[in-house]
Amino acid sequence: MGIQRLQNRQEVFIKRDTGIVFRVALVIGDIIAIVTSFLYAYLIRTHLDSRPYYFVANPGKFLLAIMALLPVWIFILFAFGLYSKRILMDRSRLPEIWRLAVASIVGVMAIITVDFFLDSNLFPVRPIALYAILTNFLSLVLIRSIIKYIRKRILRKKIGLQKVLIIGNDPSTSRLISNIVGFPEEGYRLVGVVSRVGLIPKDFRHLRFSSLKQALARTKPDVIFQTDEKSTEYVYRQSIERHILYYSVPTESTLSQNMGELELIGTTPVILVKATPLIGSSKAVKRTIDLIIGGLIFIFALIPMVLIYLAQKLTSPKSPAFYSQIRLTRYNKRVKIYKFRSMKPEYSGLTPEDAFKKMKKQGIIKDAKKYINEYRKNGDYLENDPRITKLGDFLRKSSLDELPQLINVLKGDISLVGPRALIPSDLKNYGDRSLLLSVKSGLTGLAQVSGRRDISVSERRALDIYYVQNWSVRFDFQILFRTIKAVITGKGAK
Repeated sequence: MGIQRLQNRQEVFIKRDTGIVFRVALVIGDIIAIVTSFLYAYLIRTHLDSRPYYFVANPGKFLLAIMALLPVWIFILFAFGLYSKRILMDRSRLPEIWRLAVASIVGVMAIITVDFFLDSNLFPVRPIALYAILTNFLSLVLIRSIIKYIRKRILRKKIGLQKVLIIGNDPSTSRLISNIVGFPEEGYRLVGVVSRVGLIPKDFRHLRFSSLKQALARTKPDVIFQTDEKSTEYVYRQSIERHILYYSVPTESTLSQNMGELELIGTTPVILVKATPLIGSSKAVKRTIDLIIGGLIFIFALIPMVLIYLAQKLTSPKSPAFYSQIRLTRYNKRVKIYKFRSMKPEYSGLTPEDAFKKMKKQGIIKDAKKYINEYRKNGDYLENDPRITKLGDFLRKSSLDELPQLINVLKGDISLVGPRALIPSDLKNYGDRSLLLSVKSGLTGLAQVSGRRDISVSERRALDIYYVQNWSVRFDFQILFRTIKAVITGKGAK
């Protein structure tokens, strides 16, 4: 299976991304640079500029206003790609410096625009804004240079490096080994090679393994680089099952096709074969949205949640109002998901099969197998389900039973938008679930807004996979707005 076919596959994800720590450090550094640069600009005008000024100096108020507008600045830096791996790892600083210069101008202009519409008189005189452009640019370049220097020193001491396994019988194997060893600032450490002896430099032949299986068991790598196209499907599958990042070293013809995300390891070009864009800084963006939007929704949902809790206690005083269940989220992690209880207490927590069998023993139903088959055939849904309470039926149809999951969103267990959180016992029904578990599960998702219970399990799974492969911030907001519409209209809710 060649590189082109790999690009069409939908299963690759990252076990860990050590670069996220670097990006977080850069965001913090940028915030410090922005705040201090505006303060410097203000002080330059009020203390160093000899020209008289006709406003009451209040640097404390000015600083608080700038801090309130920090999200605008960080968004602009994200928009200019200043947290992308390609910019951050480029040994030539010119592209980054150019973008920082443009972002400084656009950022100050954006704040002037916001100040105009809010009529807050943030810039009492124009020179402060002009000084801010210069001080902001210089501060960002300086602090970013310091952070990058510190990172380079840390990596050169072999701290925080990702373990790399190289596989492939191609001349590029030798070159890639030399580049990984010679450029530790790239963030990698060679731990194994599966290749012919002649392709491995003498100093690293002690790292040679005879098979991929042996190498994976002994080295437990974080990244696999494959330099040829032999058994790529098998190698690719092994990386997926172990949540390992997979790179392919491209041929000249592949390079011209611009497939995947091209990076350089020293002087060796490699292609990151990925199916989900939700990696690196994108995860930080998504988490920020979850905290802000999720926090606002939680505040508005507090009163309905209290009313539902009281209704639960009035109808079933001795039964718990909430229900928790172990679900799977990113990287097969088990989390406890919270919901309002919608089932009768004696069946809560039981699998459908066990619950219907129990009901048969109690004489409530005559044929448990009939109920089980109908439930599974209808996509895990049953009209007039005898396990559900009257209040629970209302909560399910209105989706209000999902509100406690906002707590899971704020905790970071799940995201506002994502694939359906799988129950561990359901894994047998998902022959290829690796991609679904490459991102956090969601409170809502593409499947829920595309008919929810009106579509089959296989259709819901296909929609979840499509979401993982095509994630974007815009896509998330589209799904959130469609969720609101689906809840109001009750489309697909049962």
